[in-house]
Amino acid sequence: MTDITKTGLVTRRRVLQGASALGLGLAMTGVAAPALRAQGGRPIRFLNCETGRDTLAFFDRIKAEYEAQTGVEVVVDSVPLGEAFTKITNGIRSGTPYDIANVGFVGHVLLLADEGHIVPLNELTDPYEWGNNILFPVDGKVYWYPFDYNLSVIYYRKDLYEKHGLTVPDTWDGFVANCEATVDGRQKGCLFPIGSNGATNWMSFAFMWAEGVELFDDAWNVVLDNETMKPKAAAYLDFMERLYPTMPPGAIQADYATVLSNIVGGTIAHGPYAGRVLEAAERDNPAVAEQLDIMPYMDQSGQRKAVSHGYDGWVVLNTDNTGRAMDFMRWLTTDRLIDFLHTAPVHFQPTRLDIYDNDQWRSNPLISKYSGQIETMRRMVSDDSMLVTSIDTQGPHPDTRPGKVFEAFVMPEMLQDKLIRGLSSAEAVDRAAARMRELVG
Repeated sequence: MTDITKTGLVTRRRVLQGASALGLGLAMTGVAAPALRAQGGRPIRFLNCETGRDTLAFFDRIKAEYEAQTGVEVVVDSVPLGEAFTKITNGIRSGTPYDIANVGFVGHVLLLADEGHIVPLNELTDPYEWGNNILFPVDGKVYWYPFDYNLSVIYYRKDLYEKHGLTVPDTWDGFVANCEATVDGRQKGCLFPIGSNGATNWMSFAFMWAEGVELFDDAWNVVLDNETMKPKAAAYLDFMERLYPTMPPGAIQADYATVLSNIVGGTIAHGPYAGRVLEAAERDNPAVAEQLDIMPYMDQSGQRKAVSHGYDGWVVLNTDNTGRAMDFMRWLTTDRLIDFLHTAPVHFQPTRLDIYDNDQWRSNPLISKYSGQIETMRRMVSDDSMLVTSIDTQGPHPDTRPGKVFEAFVMPEMLQDKLIRGLSSAEAVDRAAARMRELVG
């Protein structure tokens, strides 16, 4: 996931429009495996979707370095993440495919793997220990190299907690009470988006996961409205109804940029986001940066914690240049991975657990300064009691079906049915479950 100042994060996981929407399959987009023209010795084509200034400078530097070392040219194209799948499929159709590409949606990885357009990367992933729920293997094969967890966690203001005598809550009641206590004129208690957008999908439902809500059973039946899940989902909606009055006006229009600007600007006491908050606050509002700490989402009883999944990674396409692309990936993911992660040092949360103990990685000034928050993030992905999940990774195994629910904004519309349209919690859950069945057949 990328910075809100570039469109990569703002359009995170945005599916292609019309006929190329997620779940219709690559065959529906007209993507086939064309006969590639013989291009012996051609450059490695790399599609990058991390468009921050430091990351772009990194790729400019290493492509020159790699060519000097090996004689192999690397051409790097950089686009916002929301444009990546279009670029990948257009390249396949035209017979000029990318050899390596940045992908930020597991549904797209699955579609590419199913059509044989990407190759397994187990030789790159098997030697390492990884955090929870990040590799998404298919029949034991790992088709991407994840470099960033990008979890949505809850930021809170330590100074306001001290001022009001608050403690970090373990329950929904405690969280609501803290949000209510920190409302003071234009200062609001929290902001969790409720609009039909990716920000709501990512930021607003980990409370529900912590409560134990699941969307599918092991046979891919929709279970949101069954006798076990419906009361939990309805309780989540009741909880959000209590939080809503502590939010700034316009939560239904809130997106990534809105939440980030409110946290960094100091106008809310609690808000969800990934590590980018600390980098942005350090740059734009150091006084607030000093007061920010993080917590996971919690359930209503204080028994379970969760964080909302986000992720980014690289795939290697099945082309006439795959061998040289794999050589480059071996080099990038060993000799140069730490340098890459340092281009957004707090935001790019490592997926490989060994990196957290790497002296070179830890030597970065921002990683050193925010070591407490980073250790908390490390525990979030290494502690089995912490649930790491999201709408599009629900279900018994990686599949495009939860991606359809994600892209159709079914869960945000359930929130709107409760908070904006005035339906009862039970009615809102029923409508969401019915919509899911329509989508996944």
